[in-house]
Amino acid sequence: MENNKIKQTALNEKAGIPPPEIFSPTVVKSIQKYRKVQPSAEELVKGILSGNITALSRAITLVESTNPAHLIRANTVIKACLLHANKSVRIGITGVPGVGKSTFIEAFGKHLTGLGKKVAVLAVDPSSTISHGSILGDKTRMEELVKDKNAYIRPSASGDTLGGVARKTRETITLCEACGFDSIIIETVGVGQSETAVHSMVDFFLLLKIAGAGDELQGIKRGIMEMADAIVINKADGDNIRKAQLAKSEFNRALHLFPAKKSGWIPTTATCSAITLDGISGVWDTIAKFVEQTKGNDYFNTKRSEQNEYWMLETINEQLKLNFYNNSEIQTLLDSNKKAVQNGEISPFAAAQLLLEKYFNE
Repeated sequence: MENNKIKQTALNEKAGIPPPEIFSPTVVKSIQKYRKVQPSAEELVKGILSGNITALSRAITLVESTNPAHLIRANTVIKACLLHANKSVRIGITGVPGVGKSTFIEAFGKHLTGLGKKVAVLAVDPSSTISHGSILGDKTRMEELVKDKNAYIRPSASGDTLGGVARKTRETITLCEACGFDSIIIETVGVGQSETAVHSMVDFFLLLKIAGAGDELQGIKRGIMEMADAIVINKADGDNIRKAQLAKSEFNRALHLFPAKKSGWIPTTATCSAITLDGISGVWDTIAKFVEQTKGNDYFNTKRSEQNEYWMLETINEQLKLNFYNNSEIQTLLDSNKKAVQNGEISPFAAAQLLLEKYFNE
């Protein structure tokens, strides 16, 4: 009889009221139904021109997509928005990881919205070369700016494009301008190839530095500094103020060693603190002077025309690459050639030539 008794332990759960569902099936169905409704290009354009942030975000998602069907709709939206673009100041901001780019951009962005401006921040987040994932945590870092009704923050994964910026970022600028944003800030991944790409799509290029960084970046310093229209020493607060002032003097002397810019603009140096906000307003004053000077000598518009030509060629290169790898026959042939190259049966160059000939002779 004892063997037939059910043992009572603390792990046994008595029957009672079942716990509620953690979500509502009705709400889930409603959301799924809504998500299946894809707005037309005309609806997106209408929303963007009226300042609708949801329409802007959905249009940017189309631009970022590699789906060929999305590309057609994205191009239609871009074409319609072009007439309403080019009414902003485009600012590229770069600096080594740890220089305080996100903190600076939040302080700077809040200053601009305080002046009555509408600010769009396009933050490029590095993608993992292993998992291909990206954190996209810029909205978390800019917790005050993200709540500002006159600000819009769009983090994007860098993917495998040059420095994390290409057609998607360039055309996102157009969409943001059409949506009414008059100040576009592009934050780069960090010092590296992305600077060249960002420089080719902005009006003003700002290099953030910190005092006491030493010469570990000497190898790239010249190339980056030649592109910079201003160098700002960040984190000039507390015990670091004196070091920041010394760094400012050093960079100011270094700038005089570089050739004069075509714009006629003489690059400036300054210090600031994104924490105490000292020097933040001065950065905008510098940018405003740059815009006034370059518009006066017509360099501003000439540079934008050259940038449009550059991105036309870049888009051709990107589209050719995309079409090549999306070709079904090439995908099959590519797999077999990869194995042949790995086994030493054919050289990488011969295999590449074979694939290209197959693609162009179709």
